Amino acid sequence: MRRRAKPPLPQRLGLDPVRMRMPAEGPWRTLREHLVFRLPRVDPERIDEMLRERRIVDLDGPLGPDAPFVPDGVIWFHRDLPVETPVPFEIGIVHRDEDLLVVDKPHFLATIPRGQHIAETALVRLRRELDLPDLVPAHRLDRVTAGLVMFVITPQVRGRYQTLFRDRLVHKEYEAIAGYDPDVVLPTTVHSRIVKEKGVIVAQEVPGESNAETVVDLVEHRGGLGRYRLSPRTGRTHQLRLHMAGLGVPILNDDFYPVLTEKPLDDFTNPLQLLAKTLEFRDPLSGEHRRFESRLRLSAWS
Repeated sequence: MRRRAKPPLPQRLGLDPVRMRMPAEGPWRTLREHLVFRLPRVDPERIDEMLRERRIVDLDGPLGPDAPFVPDGVIWFHRDLPVETPVPFEIGIVHRDEDLLVVDKPHFLATIPRGQHIAETALVRLRRELDLPDLVPAHRLDRVTAGLVMFVITPQVRGRYQTLFRDRLVHKEYEAIAGYDPDVVLPTTVHSRIVKEKGVIVAQEVPGESNAETVVDLVEHRGGLGRYRLSPRTGRTHQLRLHMAGLGVPILNDDFYPVLTEKPLDDFTNPLQLLAKTLEFRDPLSGEHRRFESRLRLSAWS
């Protein structure tokens, strides 16, 4: 995979600067005019302040208040960070070598910066705590799901490991705690078509050709609850949660399925009982078989 050139601004607090490309044409005479148009949620006075303080740069250096609009030009700057409530759980190190870092991500911690979760993400925390500025994730895990996430340390090989996940060459197993229903015949393979619209918080199963597949098996049950093994063969958004809800046994503490329930971002109680348990693949560099297993346990069962 082709990598972009190194940005002219260093990381700040483990975060890369924002990279913004200008459109090929437009009515703007100055960079400021374009940024006011392009960033409607940012106060124009804040844009003026950043330009006065030379916090916006291109490859030739800092840009001032009178900088012209340059078609197809590229600029970099550091975003203002939102106020975030610290996620009060540690990231566990499962494996580390020259190229790979495999961690146990706790519930409620996002994998990468997005939306209201910037500094309080696994990527940014690990870059800071382990002094690994080039660290990137090989894949992602939902904020509310705990368990294994694999990161790549060495920039030169990141594409080789990311391709494993893109091409579905990694065998994943999850563990989930949900209600037990003796009428649900398991093991079973669930097929459905899942659609996630931009700007809509939940995904939906809709009629049409299947694009999502999960093998569901019951490991054991007690006290009205079951411990399930989930093996996704595809990677659609919220796939496991939708498929369990569709079987009539939604995952315990799921605030999205089958009914959406809003939960404050600083509420760290009642975590979703879903754990990314194992990752297994053939290493693209050495050819060796590799298997990693989470050390975490789901509280509703343990």
